[in-house]
Amino acid sequence: MGTDIHAPLGQDRKARPGRTGPSRFPAGRVVSALAVAGLIGLSGWTALAPSGLRTEPFVAPAETIETADAGPDRKAAEPGDGVRRANGLSGARVEETVTDDGSVVRKYAPGTRDGTGPIILEANRVGQDARSAAFPNEDLLEDTSDGKIPVIGLDGTRPMDQYARPWSGARGTRIAIVVGGLGLSQTGTQRAIRELPGEVTLAFAASGNSLQRWMQEARRAGHEILLQVPLEPFDYPQNDPGPYTLRTDMSEAQNLAELHRAMARITNYTGIVNFMGGRFLSSADALEPVMRDVASRGLLFLDDASSAQSLSGTIAGAVSAPHAFADLQLDADLSRTAVLKKLDELERIARRNGTAIGIASAFDESVDAIREWCEEAGTRGIEIVGVASLADIPAKR
Repeated sequence: MGTDIHAPLGQDRKARPGRTGPSRFPAGRVVSALAVAGLIGLSGWTALAPSGLRTEPFVAPAETIETADAGPDRKAAEPGDGVRRANGLSGARVEETVTDDGSVVRKYAPGTRDGTGPIILEANRVGQDARSAAFPNEDLLEDTSDGKIPVIGLDGTRPMDQYARPWSGARGTRIAIVVGGLGLSQTGTQRAIRELPGEVTLAFAASGNSLQRWMQEARRAGHEILLQVPLEPFDYPQNDPGPYTLRTDMSEAQNLAELHRAMARITNYTGIVNFMGGRFLSSADALEPVMRDVASRGLLFLDDASSAQSLSGTIAGAVSAPHAFADLQLDADLSRTAVLKKLDELERIARRNGTAIGIASAFDESVDAIREWCEEAGTRGIEIVGVASLADIPAKR
């Protein structure tokens, strides 16, 4: 044994009983063969077994989620309360049931696809792709007897988020310019959409004509849009804002019914802006239910600042409503020169405060002056943004 240590490995060993030569099946080959056979067997079993890895679509089990009590101010499953009942963004089918204690039980079941068409994955829910900006997000609409009106989506997305015009996010001077009265004149509406840059926000009158058509054209041109709702002025009825006017002598239910009729005229808007309304805006009892409903539907309220007695800011704070005030009426004096001077004043306000909002009507003089001013504003470091980006927006609940 003392000499064996110097022998080469594997040489001069005694043969094992029953073996007369080298093996025809080395151990490595045997192990490999067994592994291949095992793999083939496993593949066949998974292909044939009921729980195997087949290509049939997976159907998730239904899941029941109980939400918190909706509270006395909001019965979550009653029509018209702002709660979304159609499909969510996930494509799931959603069923809601109200229990005896007022809680809402939602049952989610997977939706089905026909296997055709693209699947769209949206990483950013603020703003809308320009290629689909003319079409509403059906998940943010509620069917009513008056038509489809805005509602917050099941995932919490608000119309004011979905339809807002994206902006750079830079910490510079920002100005929003709102041009209202669209839909009342065909030529004036067409000219405003064609001539004004996409950064300008357009407000459509609820009593206008062909609103869906004009809305689509405006959205394709890049504009953020608002719905202009008439409110009772101090000298009503001598000064009548027209159809859909909300009034202080009507009940809460009547005013909300008129509001919803107006809301159903178009889609894809980020909020409501008043048309007239000195008396209505100064009445807390009349204004508060309207502001609460607007906020519950994920919309902002823009006060055009035409009434010094407006309570919209106070009520917006009380009901956590997204809200904005216009800083200047740009075309009270209707001439190109006067509007340009007001725009320069608006710029001074924005440089002092960081932001500013100006509002005008779609008169030719106003459109020409605003277009000319906007073309030069960028060279002075001013960013024209949609009004939604300047609204005072409370945190999502």
